[in-house]
Amino acid sequence: MSTLTPVLSIAGSDCSGGAGIQADIKAMSANGVFAMSVITSVVAENTARVISVLDVDAGIIADQIDAVFEDIPPKAVKVGMLDSPEIMKVVADKLDQYQARNIVIDPVMYAKNGAPLMDPACIGWLIETVIPHADVLTPNIPEAERIAGISITDMDSQREAARQIQAMGCASVLVKGGHATGDATDVLFDGEQFYEFTAPRIHTKNTHGTGCTYSSAIASNLALGLPFHKAIERAKQYVTMAIMHSLELGKGNGPTNHFWDLYAHGLEGFKENE
Repeated sequence: MSTLTPVLSIAGSDCSGGAGIQADIKAMSANGVFAMSVITSVVAENTARVISVLDVDAGIIADQIDAVFEDIPPKAVKVGMLDSPEIMKVVADKLDQYQARNIVIDPVMYAKNGAPLMDPACIGWLIETVIPHADVLTPNIPEAERIAGISITDMDSQREAARQIQAMGCASVLVKGGHATGDATDVLFDGEQFYEFTAPRIHTKNTHGTGCTYSSAIASNLALGLPFHKAIERAKQYVTMAIMHSLELGKGNGPTNHFWDLYAHGLEGFKENE
């Protein structure tokens, strides 16, 4: 009898399958862990637009978290879309209650097409209630600019944003460089040192759900026991692969290909008892 390491995603649902909970489950599965989910919002969206958002009742969110932790305690938690102060508070309280570990928070503010997924008035709640729980916070450049309140125009300002956000209480912050120019360089600051994770920029419009995918891969690799920086390095390699083989689906920004490596090479990495 075999088992898999359990990992939980707390996030919104993307009915088109490229981002949100759907992307998280795919990314976690592709990284060799058992994915579980708590849905915070139901988002009617596709590759081109967001049509509507319905937040799940905070009590149901709390019940979902209870259901997971009382039966299959996760080794890591990825947190994505939190659309209201009520949702932020209940998630933060439950993370405290269960002393969750390896918490990776992706502060989702915008869909890939630019549609807002968080009320700008909630930024203060995010900073006060959610960010301090993060072992790794993974904002992209527009999100980091909103949180830090500065403009990011180069690597120096990317580092400065990371420094300012880490001072808000999270253990570390990874400011992703996907919205910059040149190579895709992500800057990590852990309160003491800066680290950089670089991959060649892939010129494609099909990047729907990359932030969800990346943060889920980081959580998965932390749950598997990889050292902190190795977990991020491996996740960076994984999301780069998924973007490199992204899918030409839909009329807008198509999704990444979460299982390309599995399709190309089969289950060689998961064979047992041979």
